[in-house]
Amino acid sequence: MGVVLSDSAPRNIDLGAEVGAVFDHAAVAAPRIRDLLPVYRDLLGGRFLIGGDNARVGFRWLQLQFRDGSKIELLEALPGSAFLDRFLQRTGGGGLHHVTFKVDDIELTLDRMRERGYRPHGLFLVDPSWFEVFLHPKETHGTLIQLVQEARPAVIPPDLTLEDVLAGRGEHGTGMPSH
Repeated sequence: MGVVLSDSAPRNIDLGAEVGAVFDHAAVAAPRIRDLLPVYRDLLGGRFLIGGDNARVGFRWLQLQFRDGSKIELLEALPGSAFLDRFLQRTGGGGLHHVTFKVDDIELTLDRMRERGYRPHGLFLVDPSWFEVFLHPKETHGTLIQLVQEARPAVIPPDLTLEDVLAGRGEHGTGMPSH
């Protein structure tokens, strides 16, 4: 027997459709990206797509793409950075860090989330083409959710390799090799 809602019960409104939310990727963090590659690249068949460094926050990232077009992002802290430290300690060494959804309009998304009682954290302009905001894991049953408005698709350099990223020569590379 299905659940019957009275006329006074709140209705589920498809916020995802209203703001154009589309799943983009899941991100997994570990002390070393190299430790994640045997599973996500070698066992599951992920192909290197793009990657680089975020020196402002202090992490290295890369994305692998699978046969169906889905993506996973792999993260590690850059040397000397405290970013990811609490997460790695809390999880015993890594795991699912966040899931990312792209939206059509970040401002509309913020308004709609607040109307529904969510408390989004930050509105960051990462570069002229990337706005992001987060929902804290305390509000989402344990998973950090990143919502992104991308003004233009990322340009994937045709000659960038996985080894370039791990050597610190990816997008915005710091020149510091992965450990």
